[in-house]
This record gives sequence, structure tokens and C-alpha cells, in this order.
Amino acid sequence: MNHQPYSDRRQRVLARLGDGIAVIPTAAERLRNRDSHYPYRFDSYFWYLSGFPEPEAVIVLVGGKEPKTILFCREKSEERETWDGFRYGPETAGNAFGFCEAHPIASLEQKLPELIANRSILWHSLGHDAEWDGRITRALNTVRAESRSGTRAPGEMRDLRGLLDQMRLTKDAHEIDHMRRAAEIASAGHARAMRACRPGMAEYELEAELSYEFRRRGADGHAYTPIVAGGINACILHYVENNRLLAGHSLVLIDAGCELAGYASDITRTFPVGGRFSPEQREVYEIVLAAQAAAIAAVRPGASFMAYHQAALRVLTQGLIDLKVISGSVDGAIESEAYKPWYMHRTGHWLGLDVHDVGDYRAGTADDDWVRLEPGMVLTVEPGLYFRPAAPVPMHLHGIGVRIEDDVLVTAEGCTVYSNAPRTVVEIEEVMRHG
Repeated sequence: MNHQPYSDRRQRVLARLGDGIAVIPTAAERLRNRDSHYPYRFDSYFWYLSGFPEPEAVIVLVGGKEPKTILFCREKSEERETWDGFRYGPETAGNAFGFCEAHPIASLEQKLPELIANRSILWHSLGHDAEWDGRITRALNTVRAESRSGTRAPGEMRDLRGLLDQMRLTKDAHEIDHMRRAAEIASAGHARAMRACRPGMAEYELEAELSYEFRRRGADGHAYTPIVAGGINACILHYVENNRLLAGHSLVLIDAGCELAGYASDITRTFPVGGRFSPEQREVYEIVLAAQAAAIAAVRPGASFMAYHQAALRVLTQGLIDLKVISGSVDGAIESEAYKPWYMHRTGHWLGLDVHDVGDYRAGTADDDWVRLEPGMVLTVEPGLYFRPAAPVPMHLHGIGVRIEDDVLVTAEGCTVYSNAPRTVVEIEEVMRHG
């Protein structure tokens, strides 16, 4: 375990705490039914600062003249390890993960009031977890009860998420390595689904192909519930039933990414179930592909976060005019939002430990005051067009839904697209022909 990137992040936080103290718990285990749990997934903020995979763990960062990092975690237990598997225990975990101190989680209730006493600021993600809000309040009340002896409770509470969100928005080399690998695995999963696709298959069969490839290549699993949407289902943005049969004349839209070491990939591909695009499917697809290319070209340092959405929007709007779905000028259609029945979402979002990762999009309150892109930021680029039969469009477009999504790293020179699933019409048809 290379704990250095996590230790470096903790030091960056400590430098911002002043004389304060920060408390960062991991996620709790959750019951699925009776005594069966959901697969455990750590809290992203906790993982970002620790790399520690076990539940029932808390980080305490103590600022001031003698800063220190403390991990509270489960003790070793031969009995529990027989049932549930390996535990690090405080003695091993402290050294393995680069903490100054490590203690049993059972001692936290006693030690927390001692740690926060006489600190000026308590940093905690207030409102993130009701149970932890209560524990923090109890610790504060314990300290306040000692006020007659000269003990002071922190006079100010601050939300740690604002500080961490700012840090997480720009990825370091360690994070970028994980995200590149996650995108490589997810891209291979999409290519596998293309090769496996046949008319008459169920959507969930393609989902199974993705799952197999993700796990076969070492991913922890899906980063989010996958969308495998054949035909008209592609016009439902968050379709996740994945239980319909695939018709040979239709397209199938797959929005799926894997998670690796906590980091997400997020890729969408749309391809013909029968292996070849029809003329109308190809026409729509080429419009969306051109919109994605225009958006990617607009991703560069110093550009507004909205710039690449606006670039994609102009191409999509012109495409809708060319398809005779709307009329008038591009500027007029954008101003009146005439495009919105067929393109109703933004062109991308931040990507990282969370699929829709943390970080502000707006730098202020003005309409054009969007965050400026910087090297190390990672985002998705995902334009689309969706022609629901209920919408007033030519009959030959009914039921066509296309989205193309890739993962993009902002670099000093511009950007790098690091997901590599087949994207062009020629590439897709070639892969499917030799499936």
C-alpha cells in the first residue's frame, strides 16, 4: 500500500486547519435485508485522506503547533476475522497507512472530547450524517460541561467539505493513474458488449457482458447502476430496468462505467443492435459525434466550464435544423430553447471518486461566472439527442436516442480523452462485424 499520496493530502488539510481539529468518519455498513448487508463502500472523503478500506473507522486531524493525524479503527479479532475476513487493527493500520497514531474505534467516545477541548475551530461535515451530527454534539456538550475547570469548547464549527471539495476538484498523478485504468477497463467492457450484441438478446445480457469484463480486468464493479437501453428506452435518460429484448432494427445505448480503487469511469456508447446503422440512425449519430468533437475541442485551461456545453449545443441545434425538427437560426433556437425537447441535459460533469464528483461549477452569482478549467480537472463530455415518439418529430426519427460520452482530463496543452471505446461509425461497425 502506497500511503504517501494520502499522507500528503492530510498534510495539505492540516496546513489549512490553524489551531482547529477535523473529524472525518467513513461510511457505515448498511443492511440490505435482515442480516445481509449491501456490499461495503467507504465514504469518498474518508478514502481521499486515508486509503483505508475498512468500516467503523474515523480520521482525526489535529492542527496547531504540534499537528498530528490519528486513525481510529476496529481492533484485531480472531473470532470476527474467522467470519468476516482480515482486519488491520490499530497497531498495523497506523504504520501501514502513515498515521501518527492509531487507536481502537471503541475508545473514540472517550477520546473525542479530550481531542476537541481547547481547540478554536471544529471542522465536520455538518448535515452529512445525522448519527455523526449527534456524536459531535455529545462530544461538544461533554467539553462544555467542563467549562468551570477552564476547558473551552471550539467556538466555531466549519464544514470540511468545502475545503476537501476544492482539493478533490484537481486530481493528482496518483488519482489520474487510477482513473486512466478505470477508463481502460470500462472501454474494454463497452467493446465486449458491442461484439456480443445480437438481435433478440435481452438488455440484461449485455449488462452481464459489461460486468464480466469489469471484474475480469480487476475493477471493483460498476461505478453506478448501468443503463442498457434498447430502442425507445434510450430516450429515458435514467433507464435502469435493463429487461427488454433488443430489436434488430434498433439502437442500444449503454451508459456504464467501472470503479477502481474508489475512482469512477463514466462512458456511454450507442450502437446498432444488428451491427449496421440505418441511414437515419447514422445521420443522428454523426450529429452527436460532431457535437462531442466540438465540445472536446473547447476543453482547455482557462476556458469556462460552460464553454464546452455551448460548443456542443450549437452543433446539436444546427443538426436539429438540418433534420427539419426545428426551424430558424441557431442563435434564435438556442435563445428560445427550442432544442430542449430533444436535448435536455448539460454536456458533462466532474468525475472522480464520485461519478458526479464534488466541486463547484459556478464561481459566483453572475450568469457567466462559471468555474474556469485548470490542468488536473477531469470531466465527462456527453452530448445526446433523444427523439421520443410523443414529441413532434418526423416519423423516421421516432424512438432514436443517441448519447456519446467520454472521460476527459484537462492538461496544460488542452485536454486528453482517456476513454477509448470504439466511437466512430466505422469503428463500431467494424468491431461488431468481427464480434
